Amino acid sequence: MHIAQLSVAGEDVSRPQNFTSPPAEADRLALDEYACDRSNLPWVIFRAAHRATHTAALPARARALLAALARTVDASRPYAPIFARRELLTGRAQQSMRTFYRSMDDLESTGFITRPPQTRYGAAGLFGRAYIHLTPKAAALLGLAEPAIEAENPSAPSKEQTDKTALASSFGPPSVTVADGAIYKDLIPTTQKRQSGRLPADLDRLLALGFREFLIFKLMREAKIHGKLLSDVVEASWQHLRRATHPISYLRTLLRAPVDFAYRARSQRNAQANEQARRTRSEEVDTAIAGLAGQSFVSRDSLRRYRISADARSVIIHHREETQPRVHAGAWAHDFITAFEAGHIVPIDLDAPSDAEAALAQRSAGHRSGRSTRSEANLDDLKAFLRLKSAAAAPSTKPKEPMKPSSQSRSSSLPLDSLLETISRVASSAKFRNLPVLES
Repeated sequence: MHIAQLSVAGEDVSRPQNFTSPPAEADRLALDEYACDRSNLPWVIFRAAHRATHTAALPARARALLAALARTVDASRPYAPIFARRELLTGRAQQSMRTFYRSMDDLESTGFITRPPQTRYGAAGLFGRAYIHLTPKAAALLGLAEPAIEAENPSAPSKEQTDKTALASSFGPPSVTVADGAIYKDLIPTTQKRQSGRLPADLDRLLALGFREFLIFKLMREAKIHGKLLSDVVEASWQHLRRATHPISYLRTLLRAPVDFAYRARSQRNAQANEQARRTRSEEVDTAIAGLAGQSFVSRDSLRRYRISADARSVIIHHREETQPRVHAGAWAHDFITAFEAGHIVPIDLDAPSDAEAALAQRSAGHRSGRSTRSEANLDDLKAFLRLKSAAAAPSTKPKEPMKPSSQSRSSSLPLDSLLETISRVASSAKFRNLPVLES
């Protein structure tokens, strides 16, 4: 039985009991057509977006971008960097990329936002990021910060502005080849003068211990945080690191240890350099001694004579004041070569006469020259005496007697020139030269 009659309900025409419902596809299309953003914004953010949309002094594109920034910024920290990609902001502002950049220029020129230079961000593998900051003027307009509170207690925003200024001054202006936005995971940039994505040469040996390249780069950053260099840590502890069961954990423990690995690495390098220099010097000494085998030498002061054996394993030393020689078969080569290079030991010239023979020859030459000089002087005196004798002017100790005519005639008859010639011929002969010189 029907509850209401057709005449009472006002339905004159009866309807079929089983009617056909619309298809599900049509219902879904209708729902999608009238769908909207279902995000539930807090009242502070909703009011900020509303105020940004109704700011009449700004262009429409700038108002749309300011509303998108109001929806994105942290309400508790209105001056903090806005962590949002360009795609998110352009989607919320319903703008293209070009309009988005023009809107940011409008907001920056009016003093609503600031854009510090691009900063490094290596934790996520990115080259750098550029963030947007709201100014106190924009925060007060959007209702995120009260102007009265800001005037009474300006320490918090001023401190944050100081941090932002210090951060901006610590980084130089971006290069002309750097995009003004996020770099999409380009780990090996070809146009940036930064690390080329290759490991240092002294850290390649970590790859054989199970380290990955990205892990090594991360360990380099951790070492810099602890005030160390990963290269110094690896070099100072390589002998223990390569024998460790868990080298990654062991290396991270070393990075946290309060040890000056730079000093230890420098000491090891100096020790290795000294050892290499000693080996090089030892090889040079062995080569020089092998070339001097079987030769004789004498010291500069002629006190010692040296004779190197044929196998260059020992040296025989003759001292001038000792009767028996000494044999040195220990580590004598280094000192001998040092003295030889300094000029304290010189080789013996076999063609040159010895010191004794040279002294004897010098004395003989001096004696012969002195004797020849005295013989010539006596011969000149004899010639002068004969001339005076022939001229009857020679001095005499006997009293003068009258000369007899016969003797005077005989003296005058003796030719003086022939006598002088005979004396010179006899004096120049070999027998006369060998006679001892008699003092007159």
